Amino acid sequence: MKNTTTRRTAMKNIALGTATALALPSLKAGTTVHRPPTAVSRFGHSVCRWCFGSMKLEELAEQVKPMGITSIELTTPDEWPILKKYGLTCALGSHPEQSLSDGYNQPGLHEMLNKRYFDLAKKAADAGIPTIIVFSGNRKGLDDKLGVEFCAKGLEPLAKYAEKLGVQVVMELLNSKVNHPDYQCDHTEWGVELVEKIGSPNFKLLYDIYHMQIMEGDVIATIKKHKDHIGHYHTAGVPGRNEIDETQELYYPAIMRAIADTGYNRYVAQEFIPKAADGMASLRKAVELCNV
Repeated sequence: MKNTTTRRTAMKNIALGTATALALPSLKAGTTVHRPPTAVSRFGHSVCRWCFGSMKLEELAEQVKPMGITSIELTTPDEWPILKKYGLTCALGSHPEQSLSDGYNQPGLHEMLNKRYFDLAKKAADAGIPTIIVFSGNRKGLDDKLGVEFCAKGLEPLAKYAEKLGVQVVMELLNSKVNHPDYQCDHTEWGVELVEKIGSPNFKLLYDIYHMQIMEGDVIATIKKHKDHIGHYHTAGVPGRNEIDETQELYYPAIMRAIADTGYNRYVAQEFIPKAADGMASLRKAVELCNV
């Protein structure tokens, strides 16, 4: 896959799985799903679907399970029954019509977005999917303070609904320097202010290590400082968004230990674009590197 691949373009090219829903266990209202620690890691291992979008979901599921990966995320409700068939889950559910650029910082979109994400949250609860993802949207000239206010106003009803369902909602931190120009939730402190303003235990941040290394660095100190505001993690190498190996500037074993030492026990997802011809070998090595 070329380095120019983005999540937005990749996910558009991934065919959805069967629309026939299988009977999946539902959650009790008010509960929160956690991935328990395993013998080799204090958190669960996941992989982002779009990074391996050239593979059929069934093939990807067969390949990743022996690696200790128990989740394929950024998948949609129609795909969750396929994951269940292979004994996998989706750590982070997404809507098939999600937009990174048009998000909750636009009040005119709140009604449409909440209709979309209320439905996704309910489907996630029914399927035992612990977390769903939302986005701030691009600034489009909007002041950052107003962006927080508008996002909080739009997301508060969804956060309250998610509390009743036992589902977590996360907003992703993305870099606006390289991959997502003008995206508003591009610094940890901005996201933290939003989390605190909403004030729900079921609304947190997706701390994407790749994106935040580009925007602000100081990854381990930030993770320690804001551990209570973070509900999910993504990885990738910097620069280039490729393998998390010795060719890039981040040392992932130390980062993973820092995450585990905060008491985090949900999922960490690999979201790198493999340069190697055998992407599965790269993925296997990444999981081994992140075992703590």
